[in-house]
Amino acid sequence: MSKTRDSLKTLIASTIPPEDLSEQRIEDLITLSEDIFDDYGDTRDAYEPGQIGDLIKKKLWKDNNAPDKAVRFTNLYSRLLTLPILTRKWAILQLLDYLSTLEAPVTPSEGPQRSSREIRAAANPVRPKAPGDVQQPRSGLQDASSARLNQQPPDDDEPRYGVDSHKRTGPIGRPKIEPNNAAPTDAGIDGEFPSAEADPRPSEMSLLRDLPFTLQGLSSHNLPFTTISTLALPSGLPLPIVSLLHTLAEPSLLYKSLTEFVQSREEGLVGQSLRAAIGIELRSYLGLIATLESEIKRVLVSSQKASGQIPMRSIGVTLKRCVVWTRDATMGLRLMSLMAEESKSKKGGQLISLIHSFSTSYGDPFVSAFAERMLTHLTRPFYDMLRQWIYDGELSDPYHEFFVTEQGESEDMRNHDTRRAAATSVWEDKYKTEKTLVPSIITDDFAQKIFLIGKSLNFLRYGCGDSSWVEAYSKDTSKELRYGDTATLESSVDQAYKATMARLVHLMDDKFKLFDHLHALKKYLLLGQGDFVALLTESLASNLDRPAGTQYRHTLTAQLEHAVRGSNAQYETSDVLRRLDARVIETGQGETGWDVFTLDYRIDSPVDVVITSWANKQYLALFNFLWRIKRVEFALGSTWRRFMTGARGVLGSVDDKLGSDWKNARCVVAEMIHFINQLQYYILFEVIEASWDVLQAAIHKPDCTLDDLITAHARYLNDITKKSLLGSTRSPLTGQREDSFTKQLHYLLKTMLAYKDAVDGLYSFSVAEFTRRQELNARIETRTAAGQWGRTEKDDAEDFNSPLPGPGDRLRNRGARTSEAGGRESPFPPSALAQQNDDQMLPALRARLQELSADFKVKLATLLGDLMVQPIQDAKFLGMVMNFNDVYKPARRKKDRKEKDRKTPAPSRTDTRAESRAEGSKA
Repeated sequence: MSKTRDSLKTLIASTIPPEDLSEQRIEDLITLSEDIFDDYGDTRDAYEPGQIGDLIKKKLWKDNNAPDKAVRFTNLYSRLLTLPILTRKWAILQLLDYLSTLEAPVTPSEGPQRSSREIRAAANPVRPKAPGDVQQPRSGLQDASSARLNQQPPDDDEPRYGVDSHKRTGPIGRPKIEPNNAAPTDAGIDGEFPSAEADPRPSEMSLLRDLPFTLQGLSSHNLPFTTISTLALPSGLPLPIVSLLHTLAEPSLLYKSLTEFVQSREEGLVGQSLRAAIGIELRSYLGLIATLESEIKRVLVSSQKASGQIPMRSIGVTLKRCVVWTRDATMGLRLMSLMAEESKSKKGGQLISLIHSFSTSYGDPFVSAFAERMLTHLTRPFYDMLRQWIYDGELSDPYHEFFVTEQGESEDMRNHDTRRAAATSVWEDKYKTEKTLVPSIITDDFAQKIFLIGKSLNFLRYGCGDSSWVEAYSKDTSKELRYGDTATLESSVDQAYKATMARLVHLMDDKFKLFDHLHALKKYLLLGQGDFVALLTESLASNLDRPAGTQYRHTLTAQLEHAVRGSNAQYETSDVLRRLDARVIETGQGETGWDVFTLDYRIDSPVDVVITSWANKQYLALFNFLWRIKRVEFALGSTWRRFMTGARGVLGSVDDKLGSDWKNARCVVAEMIHFINQLQYYILFEVIEASWDVLQAAIHKPDCTLDDLITAHARYLNDITKKSLLGSTRSPLTGQREDSFTKQLHYLLKTMLAYKDAVDGLYSFSVAEFTRRQELNARIETRTAAGQWGRTEKDDAEDFNSPLPGPGDRLRNRGARTSEAGGRESPFPPSALAQQNDDQMLPALRARLQELSADFKVKLATLLGDLMVQPIQDAKFLGMVMNFNDVYKPARRKKDRKEKDRKTPAPSRTDTRAESRAEGSKA
């Protein structure tokens, strides 16, 4: 006390002028200050920290018309909060506010001194509140904090049955309380405990005695629970007391419902964690109730010692103070009740997103902090599953709460298309992401990265047989993950993503030789190895000219091995050569070996994840198309070589009769060779090589993943198919997809082969004519040497009826052989050949050649016209290269022209008459 007296003496000396000070006055002022402090100690706990500033500001606004004092106080209050020396700033403000309510003390020289209690009583007269002063309660989570901060503190001199003007209702609804219908009495309270004999109604002390049981959801003598959700109040209580009991009944009923929720059964780890988190909060609530019960017991013991004559204002525990003390707990119970109600239809990530929405969607700091505390316990199962997924590649989710789900084989086959179902199930079809289970605490991109990490580890373990590396990686890098540690989570995921992707791409390249297989497919199935393709075509030509039924796999395999040994393909690895094979596809009636021969490249797991069966079909279609082009090129090349060699021999001898025919044939064959060379160059270099460069750039990126490899390879095949004029295109007029280019190219290739057969027929006719002339010359020379006439009329007559074969006989024999062999490439049917004689053969050959030549030019002009209107720039370039000197006149197909004419509206009758008048005026 000496330290307090010294401080008071210093304060008095610095406040009162020295001429007015005396030892007696100083002693009187110190005594008065001590009395004020003693009286102040009974009410200093009525306010919470932070309330007193708002209370003083309201008083200043109320007592002063001008806002100057309130603004000045706000500035001083802000400066006070920034001072680091003072620790109990709110207590200082509360003391100053208390002193401002006291009247100026009367010194001994001015009159009789009054006690501090009398001074305070004079400054604050007692004004009892009427029941009609009750305000309407406010509800909602938004008012939880503002109601607590803005409420008026309980006044010890007010009647004990005060009214809480800031009572709030919970989100689930107001508790059902059944008070008795007896009207409340208006009996006044004199500030002391009422006796049982004077008033049969339960006193506030009796209600306080039963309050701990009520707050725990247990029935008591005065406050029994009639049902699980109904609390009965005593009859005859004043309205203020009823209002306070209404407020205190809310946490009681919420606690009972939450206790049942915690004890309920839930099949889900996250749901069980929610119940555990709520249980922890309920135990904290019980701790508060235990503290409150100890205070109530202390008051009861003090009251018994004083025989119940202690004034109510001296008691530290009242119903109103219990409302204040349980206000935050009630707010927490409301939040947990709302969470429990909305969590019934949610699980896993949905439940985490629900609780996280309370943290992000409400501006109340209490709600946000409460939700964050709940999330700390709630997310533990989620982070345990996440840790096993990104470090072990294992999905530990017995209740299907994680956003990564494992699929069944039958479900995959039903729900996936052909392209995806063809891939290895371990990568494409085993695991999927469930968007609805992705919690809001992570983004969609982050969830996709997590999904790729676990899927890659699982594929390394079961698809690549690299479980030892996965186990070592998990042992070295595994960390504990928990909510709130965002930096650790992001760094762990980033490191795991880089490590697993790098390991997976390294295995696919180094161990399984994925890139080598892609290169081999390009060289052998896309005919990129020129010497191998040329040797294979030449060695198989004679064999493939025979019918398809005479083709045997061992013969084709032997020719394939011969082509490999005779070209640079012999330097390939044994693994590549072992996978390369020749086979015969399904045969049809009248087909030759060229139509059924194909190369095959076998792909094993896990490379089939990238080179799927869909990709194998694409490679097969491209090979068949390129092989047909190569066949036409070989056929036209053989015909051209026959032109060159025959021009100095057989063809030169019959130039007087067939010279113009051979000249026209050479021109047409040159056009065909130009077309086939440009088409082959375009596909092999402008399409395949360019797409291959794009593929190489995509698969050699530093951050390339297996999904990137699959996507890049699929795009590579799609680009080749589309730019090679094999894919279906959408008509610019009809809007429908059609394989127009594929049909046109196949028709042109068939036309060129038919023209080659017709040229072969003309060559056979020339050879027969040359032979006949040689025989006739030999007969003339023999007769001339014998002194006879070299040629007579009899010889002409015999020659006309001669059984010796002429050009027509040779062609007929060739046609018969072709028919017996089952070939389809003879320019004339055998019946027509059999009926034609030598005089009819040559005109028929000329007509056939002219017809095929004209058909080729018309179809080529149509193809060029279609290429000019395609959106693919490379296709337009192909059309320009084929017609660089404008020798062809590009034209559209008749079907497109009809569609265009159909869409063009017919001229009206008025327009027709106007055109007729215009023509008449011109005439």
